[in-house]
Amino acid sequence: MRPAAMRSVFVLGWLLASAALAQAQGDRVSAGGYFRISARPDWQGGNGRLGFWNLYGRLMNEGSYAALELKLDLLQAAPESNDLWASVHARVEGGSVGAADPGNGSLVNFRLSQLYARAGNLLLDKVTWQVGTLVYFFGDLGLYDLRPATVFDDTMGLSARYQSKNVDVLIGVGDSGFFNRGLQYSPMLTAGGAVRVRLGDHVELGGGGQLAYEASIDGDRYTPHQTPNVAYEDFLRREVAQRYVQDNPGQELLFPKPAAASAAVPFRVVGYLGFGKLGPLRWNNFFVRYGRLAPEQSYVESYQGRDYTIYTADLTRDRYQLQLGNEMQLKLVPDRLDAVWGVVYGRDTDFANTLKPTDANRTYVSTVLRAQVYLTRTFHLLFEGSLAQERSSLGNAYRAHYDSIFQSTGGISDSRGLEFGDLSVRNTVQMKAGVVLNPTGFGVYARPSLRLLYGVQHSNQQAAFGNGFSDSLSQFNQFPGSEVHWHHLISLEAEGWF
Repeated sequence: MRPAAMRSVFVLGWLLASAALAQAQGDRVSAGGYFRISARPDWQGGNGRLGFWNLYGRLMNEGSYAALELKLDLLQAAPESNDLWASVHARVEGGSVGAADPGNGSLVNFRLSQLYARAGNLLLDKVTWQVGTLVYFFGDLGLYDLRPATVFDDTMGLSARYQSKNVDVLIGVGDSGFFNRGLQYSPMLTAGGAVRVRLGDHVELGGGGQLAYEASIDGDRYTPHQTPNVAYEDFLRREVAQRYVQDNPGQELLFPKPAAASAAVPFRVVGYLGFGKLGPLRWNNFFVRYGRLAPEQSYVESYQGRDYTIYTADLTRDRYQLQLGNEMQLKLVPDRLDAVWGVVYGRDTDFANTLKPTDANRTYVSTVLRAQVYLTRTFHLLFEGSLAQERSSLGNAYRAHYDSIFQSTGGISDSRGLEFGDLSVRNTVQMKAGVVLNPTGFGVYARPSLRLLYGVQHSNQQAAFGNGFSDSLSQFNQFPGSEVHWHHLISLEAEGWF
């Protein structure tokens, strides 16, 4: 049986066993989850999403999704007591539903993303010990489906969390190697923590971070190594092997061996400010995250029938990400009009790369405003608009027209150019409107929600949405392109928590 099929059978069996256990022990087992499904026939050759990603708002820019979270109480404590308690938690999630996406609901698209055990009041009162996955976050940007202020989302280990009425303190330690390296596992010792302080009913402050350490281990090719004397431009062009063979003819077998690189130390710092319950302001969340990514390990080049593995730890260790996000929830007219306004800013920087435009060297900014009008308690009108700009820091990265240039230098076609297209800035505008049925009543985030929406996007980039168009400019191309800057989409969708 193939590994993918075995995983599918395992997940299905686990879900069935969990359901049976829940029926037998209903007082000890609880379940919750989330689902998002949609039907979006795309008559413009797209993939059923209005734009490329949720920088323009999650609405109509994300596909189907489902999650199931289960909890089993192993030892129950009396309410309001300091008795010992213990529980096991599991979360299965994935982005595929039958007949809604190319995956057609296959369980191969799902994973057991979280599994952990918790025990409270063990050794210390008001302290919860957790072993397993350690994800902790301060809150959501609901319009964007983002959680910038998150720690330990990549870590398996042990944490201790102290909780009182006004203060939460979390410390943790573990290994993030499998999350970051997968099959090319390298141990990454990770430690960090988070603190949240509540100043009355109107203000919350929080912050935290994590630090990882990945050492080079003798004989382990998956730990940080670097191929000596690699020019950065050759690395960008994937021409390291070609350059060596041309400079050293007949010495292919003497291609430089990788050398141990200095330890990798990726880190992340996060902050949070929340305030609200003041007049029309329900709540405002502000998040910030800054960090350094783990370096890449290696890749393979083929030249003249021979494969060469290029190790890249020192070439990719200086990649940083900054992201700020704010979301404000407003009750403008009680039981008639609510609004949510969000803003996101990000800057990605690769200090080693000063030559080629990539997503690792860019800035982006976006704002999304959603208004929901309540005609009745359950029948609503939804209006949402977004403005976004993505700017390449190193030159052109986007094509403005179907017949625009591809590889280029300074806007001029160049087969050896490291730029792409004829635009360094992508501007995107989206508008969405429609009707909403909310059985549970008022609220922008009240669920379940049934929606019939129309969305339109305009971008200065050619065909700025997932599509099956051919980019070839050959006169023999059987599917020649045309100018596409507007994208229209109708969506019938349902979303809910349970």
